[in-house]
Amino acid sequence: MTSNNLVSITEARQILYKIISLFPDAKGELKWGTPFQLLCAVLMSAQTTDKMVNKVTPILFKKFPNSKSLAAANISDIEACIKNIGLYRTKAKHLKATATLIENKYQGIVPKNKKALLTLPGVGIKTANVVLAEAFGVPSIAVDTHVMRIAKQFKIVPKSAEPSQIETILENIMPQKDWIKLHHAMIAFGRYKMPAKYRNENPYDFLK
Repeated sequence: MTSNNLVSITEARQILYKIISLFPDAKGELKWGTPFQLLCAVLMSAQTTDKMVNKVTPILFKKFPNSKSLAAANISDIEACIKNIGLYRTKAKHLKATATLIENKYQGIVPKNKKALLTLPGVGIKTANVVLAEAFGVPSIAVDTHVMRIAKQFKIVPKSAEPSQIETILENIMPQKDWIKLHHAMIAFGRYKMPAKYRNENPYDFLK
């Protein structure tokens, strides 16, 4: 990972605060009622949209509202609830396995630390960070495709940077109190102000 032609930390911070100012009230768009339901929703959001996940979660959560009921469910019943999202078979297996582990190891309570969350089937760093930030208010920056693309387009991070590297760079630029706010604002900026189709445009035009 090289740092050629990157903006300065001061300029990067100005860009990120401008993005926050454009979307000061941005929030996660997944619908959930408990930390466990959020975990399930985020787990299902890989390679599909939040909108699609929100269409299947009411069905899933009505039938299996907690880790105990989901752990006891048949895979085929879980699949039937979420069959309209991508990779639903794999996700159904992860949902059941994660629910089983939470029920057996954590007494049905979603753990509040990243290390424990990362031991759950299908849970990566992005999912863990979203759960920590959204469910428990733990300062975190979840690097999804929007956050990654925006950070690279503004040359805040190198083009070769991996999500974990981007997370560290952004955390070093911004004060911890603004991490969750930044995460939501960058996603909203990427969705509604500078979507992927503008990846070859001057990103500064979208800060106006």
